[in-house]
Amino acid sequence: MGTPLMIHVKARSSPYPESQVERYPVPDNYVSWSIPWAEYEPLDYTADIVRAGPEWADPDFREEGQSEDGPRFNTLDGRIDRTSFVGCYELDEDKLPRNPMGRTGITSRGLLGKWGPNHAADPIVTRWKREAGEKVIHEQSGKPILQFVAIKRKDCGEWAIPGGMVDNGELVSATLKREFGEEALDSLTASKHEKDRLRRLFQSIFSNEKAKEVFAGYVDDPRNTDSAWVETVATNFHDDTGDSVGQLDLQSGDDAGHVQWSDIDQKLQLYATHSHFLKRVTEMWGAHW
Repeated sequence: MGTPLMIHVKARSSPYPESQVERYPVPDNYVSWSIPWAEYEPLDYTADIVRAGPEWADPDFREEGQSEDGPRFNTLDGRIDRTSFVGCYELDEDKLPRNPMGRTGITSRGLLGKWGPNHAADPIVTRWKREAGEKVIHEQSGKPILQFVAIKRKDCGEWAIPGGMVDNGELVSATLKREFGEEALDSLTASKHEKDRLRRLFQSIFSNEKAKEVFAGYVDDPRNTDSAWVETVATNFHDDTGDSVGQLDLQSGDDAGHVQWSDIDQKLQLYATHSHFLKRVTEMWGAHW
């Protein structure tokens, strides 16, 4: 079993998001669980917001002494999908799920609500960059430039695709629409009437025949732990003609640009593995990278 290095970097970074918690340092050659490491002592950490027991979070079945009645892993547990795109994941000696990509330096759940995989959905909404109605060609690559709807995350200030977690029992397609509406459109400084008009306009592009799956799998997310991790379905909704979502003016002006159309380029510094998703989109459409 090879050591999964390239997609397991941010999941080992310190401090842990929204805290001063330092991960137990994990060198590259000790990431894989197949490498014995008797000295490994990860910190057990769950954020207060998760420990408070919101409806989106699992209870800590260890503290309640209900290990035998805990989550049913690697299956559909009621309305919660605990299966992984990576395949069947192992449980450790404490019956906790083991991150399939290796050690992170922290055990328990951190900021994540679910033990094991936490499923997310990332809608990548794109259009061609145009001037006077014509596609703009990048002078170096000679390929047309794509733009995507980008948001600035409140938790870390990084630019990202406007995605979010799949609610219990929710279809991924519904999550994609909901998250784009909540994170992109709700960030605009527009009137309720204008936002309602924009919602009707963008609904036309969120249809199954226009959706193109870009990625489904594990995400190198800074919130990941040994016992909980993020997996996502990234889906591209492309407005090829620019007559639906492409018409939206997403510049949010003086409010530091919480949502905007951004040119896709390999120099972009984005949250988690979002750059990886965008690269796949450019390959799909023959666009500049």
